[in-house]
Amino acid sequence: MTAPGGPLKGMRVIELAHIMAGPVCGLMLADMGADVIKVEKPDGDDSRRFVPPDINGESAAYMMMNRNKRGIALNLKDEAAVDVLRELLAEADVVIENYRKGTMARLGLGYEDLARANPRLIYCEISGFGRTGPYAERGGFDLIAQGMSGLMSVTGEGPGRPPVKVAAPISDINAGILAAMGISAAYSNMLRTGLGQKVDTSLFEAAIVQTYWQSAIALATGEKPEPLGSAHPLNAPYQSFRTSDGWINVGAANQSNWLRFLDVISAPELDDDPRFESNQARIQNLPALVEILNGYLMHDSTENWLARMDAARLPAGPVNDILQMHNDPQARARDMLVEVDHPAAGTIETIGHPVKFSETPAKITRAAPLLGQHTRAILSEMGYDSTKIDGLFASGAAIGAESCSTGS
Repeated sequence: MTAPGGPLKGMRVIELAHIMAGPVCGLMLADMGADVIKVEKPDGDDSRRFVPPDINGESAAYMMMNRNKRGIALNLKDEAAVDVLRELLAEADVVIENYRKGTMARLGLGYEDLARANPRLIYCEISGFGRTGPYAERGGFDLIAQGMSGLMSVTGEGPGRPPVKVAAPISDINAGILAAMGISAAYSNMLRTGLGQKVDTSLFEAAIVQTYWQSAIALATGEKPEPLGSAHPLNAPYQSFRTSDGWINVGAANQSNWLRFLDVISAPELDDDPRFESNQARIQNLPALVEILNGYLMHDSTENWLARMDAARLPAGPVNDILQMHNDPQARARDMLVEVDHPAAGTIETIGHPVKFSETPAKITRAAPLLGQHTRAILSEMGYDSTKIDGLFASGAAIGAESCSTGS
């Protein structure tokens, strides 16, 4: 199988990361053409055990987060395995790690150690709270980051209700995306200067940047924003409304869209209501506005309303479930669902890459690796002969999936 192309083709990345934030970073880089080598412990990334669901015994969660990567398994409690990793890192462009602070340094693989041997190395750390500050020693979890960032205080149906986290692990995913952005910027700088650097981001910061609008309000007023359900803190109407058979999202926030919306629902009298004459007035009278608009929209189906709003070029859309999203023609047209062949799970679907490049397209051509699937091949590329590789396998320093047919 040919290695993926893309704008980062030629970049060599060593991923020392598990579960989500680090693997998201690795998959973003791999989709864009980097050769990402995922280093796993002898029993594999913990997400291999996130079952059910599984496909033919393979964790669906693991396969989602680790496509397009090659996999090597090393027992870093064995000095011979640490030596293998040190050799890998000496030739790498990037390393991604999300261990507890100090773990890599104790192995002799901290940034300062590695930079002496490889000054071009970009060393990316993804942690719970960042490598500086009073929380630097703490471990990190998405739920904790969402709560501490303030994000959970503005998520939910309304004031006085129990706190609600964003259902997707948004701080994990966003931390991985931010890390990939930081690595790409540092890589560009390295190509100009020949010098690498440390890139440091965290789940906490990744959640904080989701609060731009709410932080703008709080910084301007000194007051804490409250949860608004699906509504927007600065524009109205811009939220979900009930229909006769479900829900519809309507973005009629600016004045021209508001007037267009009134035409669609045949409610011209609301244009003369002083409570709704401007966006500011609509925000101040949002509960009354929502009650009135629900009364109009509940008289017809989501499908019929969408047809009318599309005809009027009014921003609107259905509230899809995940399966409906997977089958949305726009998601399919944009290659946001793609097929890959896995040696154990067979042909599976995975989420596509969200950035399109006209000249160097991102491609997903390789399924997530079996544990140790590429260990022998990678060691061979490093110059190890079969006798030395067999010795590493025999000692348990390295683990290989010798019996699988990889197709890569």
